[in-house]
Amino acid sequence: MSNRLMGKAALITGASRGIGKAIARAYAAEGADLFLTATSSQNLQETIAGLADTGVDIHCHAADLSDPEALDKLFSAAIAWRDDLSIVVNNAGIYIGKPFTEYDLGEFDRLMKVNVYAVFQLMQLSLRHMQQRNYGKIVNIASTAGKWESPNQAAYNTSKHAVVGMSRCAALENAGQGITVNAICPGMVDTDMFEQFGVHAEAAGISLEELKRGAEGRIPMGRFLQPDEVAHIAVYLGSDESAGMTGQTITISGGMRMG
Repeated sequence: MSNRLMGKAALITGASRGIGKAIARAYAAEGADLFLTATSSQNLQETIAGLADTGVDIHCHAADLSDPEALDKLFSAAIAWRDDLSIVVNNAGIYIGKPFTEYDLGEFDRLMKVNVYAVFQLMQLSLRHMQQRNYGKIVNIASTAGKWESPNQAAYNTSKHAVVGMSRCAALENAGQGITVNAICPGMVDTDMFEQFGVHAEAAGISLEELKRGAEGRIPMGRFLQPDEVAHIAVYLGSDESAGMTGQTITISGGMRMG
């Protein structure tokens, strides 16, 4: 690694597993100090233990991002830790898969609170802070589900479409203030989220393993992405190398979708 983020302070949500954990590892390897958050304090401590040899300053803060008050406290704690916080990675998200007519409002509301409202609130807090410094990087983890339709996951797709839209609007409004806002749209990634795809296997009348093999067969590269592959893009978007890039939604899908 080449210390592309040396001296920078970054807040990463959903940092205890999957893509978020991979981004934390990649950021630490590039020299960034980290403020990590997730719902489980124990999982966060395990993440920190795995980064002990990087030599960067790491702080963790467990919080339920569906709670606006908890999110306010989270951001205040991050600023108290490092007032020069300049990178925010909105990675946390949940998945609920069901036929459209079977979602209840409680499920839809829970998903929106975590996947959309929390991103909106943290973006607002971050942008207000970054505007005072005329510098900042916001990286939102959306999904290819935010670019097209999918069966049995209307709530999730809706949330990711919202993240894409918010990213573009915030980018446009802040482009003249040294702040960039971009989104990454991964396709199928090899994380434990796939274990929640039982509804899709049931609808097809197959096992979850068969569903995974079938999904891999529809990806031109023939495999799921690894979390580190998404993390590499997050490093670029958090670094000054991407200073001229804002309002973009970068698809990484193994060729499953070419746009």
